[in-house]
Amino acid sequence: MKLSIGGTLKLAFRPWVEGLENIPAEGPAILASNHLSFSDSFFLPAVLDRKVTFIAKAEYFTTPGVKGKMTAAFFKGVGQLPVDRSGARGAGEAAIRSGIEVLERGELFGIYPEGTRSPDGRLYRGKPGGLARVALATGAPVIPVAMIDTEKIQPPGKVVPKLMRPGIRIGKPLDFSRYQGMDNDRFILRSVTDEVMYEIMKLSGQEYVDIYATAAKRQLADAAKQQAEREKAERAEQAEREGRTGPIGKIGGIGKAIGAKRAGGAAPEIRRDDNRDNNRTDDARSGNGGSGTSNSTGAGS
Repeated sequence: MKLSIGGTLKLAFRPWVEGLENIPAEGPAILASNHLSFSDSFFLPAVLDRKVTFIAKAEYFTTPGVKGKMTAAFFKGVGQLPVDRSGARGAGEAAIRSGIEVLERGELFGIYPEGTRSPDGRLYRGKPGGLARVALATGAPVIPVAMIDTEKIQPPGKVVPKLMRPGIRIGKPLDFSRYQGMDNDRFILRSVTDEVMYEIMKLSGQEYVDIYATAAKRQLADAAKQQAEREKAERAEQAEREGRTGPIGKIGGIGKAIGAKRAGGAAPEIRRDDNRDNNRTDDARSGNGGSGTSNSTGAGS
């Protein structure tokens, strides 16, 4: 199954690899990788001769039906290990126990120190609870790995991958045996994790962000929610403006204009009547003045 899937991936995507010589031919080792895409867990095992076991959600293995069985067979074939993630602390402990068991069998164990996929292609702070504890509990070397451009092949939410060449850079093993047995010291756990993340950053060339990826995802989700609320408020305000100047508003405006025109037209008519009245008054005054003059003339005669 692994051979079939690995051969298909290499044939279709032709991934390039640097540092294959840093993978031991035998014995336990931890492959600590950045996490850009869902497909990371498939491309890395595809280019290695040895089996790599990653942690996967138990739901991938327990979904009922034909599709569920096919999904379970696929994940088993690519070396995924089911872990029940119901409960944050329980999930973490289960992953640690699973990783220790894999390494005690002398196999390769793959882990993503960021704990989740990067939401924007940058490298985020590593979580010390998994990688460092497994490394210090087993004494296995930690090999930093950088996945390159896999987020462009299958970004989050995309089902159909894009055909292009991803890259994989594998660094030199890191030895933390000097800290073995100190897996309860949180300062040691933090130091080990940060050293591994620094090596991954150098291999990947990613921008490093000193917060957890889960926190970054919450920030992006909150920002998206606020943006949606602003756009909704703007649409409502625009609809209200259009309602005031829409068809009904226009009819109301026309009615007001007609009323104003009528009111404005009546005033000149009154003014014209006033002018006629004034003219009649002036004529009357002119007539009376004429009679007086005639009488005066007659009397003079």
